[in-house]
Amino acid sequence: MTARPYSAVRLGLLLPLLFLALTALSPRHAAAAPYADLVMDARTGEILHSTNADARLHPASLTKMMTLYIAFQAVEHGEISMDTVVRISRNAAAEPPSKLGLVEGQRIKLRYLVRAAAVKSANDAATAIGEAIEGSEAAFARRMNRTAQALGMTRTTFKNANGLTEAGHLSTARDMTTLGRHLLFDFPDYYNLFSRKTADAGVKHVNNTNTRLLNAYRGADGIKTGYTRAAGFNLVASAERGNERIIATVFGGRSTASRNAKVAELLDLGFRRAPSNAPTKKPSAPNYASVSAGDMAGKTLRVSGVVRTSLRPQARPVTATAPVMVAMKDVIDEAVAQVTQKAVLEEAPSPDAASPAPVETAARSAVVASLVPEMRPEDLIEDDGLADQEVVTRISTSSGRHWGINIGRYASESRAERVLLQTAISEMSTLEGSLRTVVRKPTGFDANFMGLSREAADLACRRLQARNQSCFMIGPT
Repeated sequence: MTARPYSAVRLGLLLPLLFLALTALSPRHAAAAPYADLVMDARTGEILHSTNADARLHPASLTKMMTLYIAFQAVEHGEISMDTVVRISRNAAAEPPSKLGLVEGQRIKLRYLVRAAAVKSANDAATAIGEAIEGSEAAFARRMNRTAQALGMTRTTFKNANGLTEAGHLSTARDMTTLGRHLLFDFPDYYNLFSRKTADAGVKHVNNTNTRLLNAYRGADGIKTGYTRAAGFNLVASAERGNERIIATVFGGRSTASRNAKVAELLDLGFRRAPSNAPTKKPSAPNYASVSAGDMAGKTLRVSGVVRTSLRPQARPVTATAPVMVAMKDVIDEAVAQVTQKAVLEEAPSPDAASPAPVETAARSAVVASLVPEMRPEDLIEDDGLADQEVVTRISTSSGRHWGINIGRYASESRAERVLLQTAISEMSTLEGSLRTVVRKPTGFDANFMGLSREAADLACRRLQARNQSCFMIGPT
């Protein structure tokens, strides 16, 4: 028998080893990451099944669920619009795949970035969204963490907007399922993004990373996939059949196919265990008041937007039908109605108590008094030199009234003015004597109250945050 050449023997030994090495490097056969799962009845929030649901693991691109949640929130609050044109930074353009292929300096509308992040899971698009809303990815990550705490995601910490592996960037199956439920109920008008098989992302059409499950599982309509070597194959999936809706989350799948099979198994389990006609109980709105105090501790207050100059106001004739009163009538009626309803509920009068009409009358009188200027004194001495003098507003520089508060950034000046007026009416006791100002910013219009003492500004913010309205203090310059 002829012996095989030595080189052939060596090659025969090396080929299997080479195959095993290549297999180990392939993402589809990655080493198993820590595993966790959870199944929830989306209607009630009831947990139907869980495994390691509170283990802090790498979320990978499930992170983009929070990035998109904040984007929808910012659009709803008027901080930015879907038509805002975003300039791509070097940082965003340098993100590794999966990506849309954006280049530094490129300009693209926010709506296309949102589609790319939701459908293709594009890392560059997610980073660009965060920078557009908060100015930097670091600032956006801080907002992500504030929002996570407000939503009850107590074991989640975000470090970036896209989910690429970073030390300390961790979440849990329970927290991500909670976030998925909030996306479904808090922003139903945007939820359809997660079920699109393809989408126009401005520079090109993109395909959904979750297409296989969307095509294979009846009733599936989202939500988000994720993969990194540290995380494994992750997925938060939602499906609806009849009156039932189930959310299933998997961390640490071994491959796309095995992860999808496991999610389908979990969804089936959920539909078996969930009652057919359970009442829908929407999740509570984010409670930012519970995290605001800790979030502000040890941090420098923003002081941008402080009024530095004051223009001479134009004279307005005081008539029975003042134009400003006519223009703001609908806003005043709406705000007074809210104040009246709140006062009636708080006082809870007995059946034979007086009518709440005096409350409404008092509120309306206070509004009218704040809008109509005082009559010019008859004994005012005319002085030709007055025309050259600087006229200041009601903002005071005495008694420590150097502080202010910001209650949001809005897409239009009129919207900011409307919110300021409504807030002034509902918080007359704490905002008395303050000056309503609208400050134009590159991404919108800041609605500010200026001329407050530090104590009054702090009290006003705490009262507004208790009603889930955003607010932060503006310090003196």
